[in-house]
Amino acid sequence: MNLSQLIFAVALTWCTVVQATTAPYPARPVRLVNPFTPGGSVDFVCRAVAQRMTEAWGQVFIVDNRPGAGTNIGTEIVARAQADGHTLLCNTGTIATNPSFYPNMTFSPIKALSAVILISQVPNLLAVNSSVAARSVRELIDMARAKPGGLTFASAGTGSSTHLSMELFKSLTKVDLTHIPYKGGGPVITDLVAGQVNGTFNPLGSLLPHVKSGRLRGLGVTSTTRSEFAPDIPTIAEAGVPTYEAIVWYALFAPRKMSATIAQKWNAEINLQLKGAPLKERLASNGMSPMGGTTHEADAYFAHETTRWSQLIRNAKISIQQ
Repeated sequence: MNLSQLIFAVALTWCTVVQATTAPYPARPVRLVNPFTPGGSVDFVCRAVAQRMTEAWGQVFIVDNRPGAGTNIGTEIVARAQADGHTLLCNTGTIATNPSFYPNMTFSPIKALSAVILISQVPNLLAVNSSVAARSVRELIDMARAKPGGLTFASAGTGSSTHLSMELFKSLTKVDLTHIPYKGGGPVITDLVAGQVNGTFNPLGSLLPHVKSGRLRGLGVTSTTRSEFAPDIPTIAEAGVPTYEAIVWYALFAPRKMSATIAQKWNAEINLQLKGAPLKERLASNGMSPMGGTTHEADAYFAHETTRWSQLIRNAKISIQQ
């Protein structure tokens, strides 16, 4: 190779590198990994985001369902993916509690992943069967204290958000409620309406029809502000447990080494979409309220949730094996 050929080869390589580094993002289809099975709430959020991003950025966004191992399979795929912004994770607050339930995980979600943006939230509702005398959170606390363990509360399963909502309530109020774990939220509602159990903390949307019919009584929502879908029901915090909060939250995560530039681009676009009618109305159709905020706020919330739930799970000695 003579000098002129060498110069040409070097120049061609330099141009290729420049073109690759300046190519607009996303440069190819983006994979949004959902660590749950199709058809659930995370799948709903993930597909809603994928549709809006496809329309906004003119690129293909593919939802890839990778369930298994309590969501750890799908989460680990993203944790170990290239941090180029073409593989991200749609997940819920499960990501913050899993390290406490799976101590032998081969990766640390909080170290391997960063939260890009908080997408939406759904509060649980503290509800009791209409035969229960308590008509407020305060009356329920008094009743539970008068008869420790006398009230049965059902959950969708040990370690679920409905169970942890109850455990947080027990911890803050110092009451003893008897936990009855079920396999899923549907059977919980069936037995609660029938009076087989006294109460539950279950997603607001699933309980509201029964509250409106009078078969159940809604005492408080688990969010820090009243729900737009049930503005007449107070929050548990305002009803007597000041620091209480236990929402079901959904967020977008990326490998922690992904560039801040790409993270900010995602954050800005989804914040914009959350203010628009198409995504906002689609979330509302499933009882969800938009969240949004900065990347810093999202990642700080992720860290906060991981820490506080690990403390509760440890103190309450909760094991998913029990």
